[in-house]
Amino acid sequence: MGKGPGLYSDIGKKARDLLYKDYQTDHKFTVTTYTSNGVAITSTGIKKGELLLADVSTELKNNNITTNVKVDTKSNLFATVTVDEPAPGLKTIFSFIVPDQRSGKVELQYQHEYAGISTSIGLNANPLVNFSGVVGNNCVSVGTDLSFDTASGNFTKLNAGLNFTHSDLIASLTLNDKGDTLNASYYHIVSPLTNTAVGAELTHSFSSNENTLTIGTQHALDPLTTVRARLNNYGRASALIQHEWRPKSLFTISGEVDTRAIEKSAKVGLALALKP
Repeated sequence: MGKGPGLYSDIGKKARDLLYKDYQTDHKFTVTTYTSNGVAITSTGIKKGELLLADVSTELKNNNITTNVKVDTKSNLFATVTVDEPAPGLKTIFSFIVPDQRSGKVELQYQHEYAGISTSIGLNANPLVNFSGVVGNNCVSVGTDLSFDTASGNFTKLNAGLNFTHSDLIASLTLNDKGDTLNASYYHIVSPLTNTAVGAELTHSFSSNENTLTIGTQHALDPLTTVRARLNNYGRASALIQHEWRPKSLFTISGEVDTRAIEKSAKVGLALALKP
């Protein structure tokens, strides 16, 4: 376990990853290759029903500077330059999208033993300003996540969160959507040897008075194969199996079924990621 509370985005992340990461109903294929001078080239194709999407990205690392450029099938170019540790604990991220002239953004992240701060500002005449901060330690932390639109003079995001971490347990509580949504999550490591864990997330909307409960679990069948399953209170059950058939190369098959409408066909997703 690392020192410090991390960033605001880390609050509840373990439970979110357990319950939602890698679950999909599309078909995804990713291939990564490396040139002789160390440039990583990644090609990705996704089939969503009858729609086929693709993109190609390149990543170059030079000392503490990482440059990533991606082009998709809609001729959009995404560029990100990350400078890691220009000063102790600091990270600088510059990003923009072509042809969107309002997309330029600069982000600063700072992590300390007792604090984690992330702030960003758009590079345009009326920028969107984001700030998130967490104070605490690697056991207990509290934080906030804000966004302010200088064009309208309004806050577009007002969130707050609390995180508690024990040796094998993480509990989080966040208040989102300007106080309209309360989210509580729980993550517990049952057996580190088999990577067995359980998690749950409960979301309550004050405006609609609706509750959504999702529970899930994961277990490693062997060091290279992991199975996961989840179920929510609306009867949607999902499962996946992921196998690392060679280092950093993963094959994942996942499925989802509505237990309240079994007569409907199940949704099945496939993902293959190849790395040398």
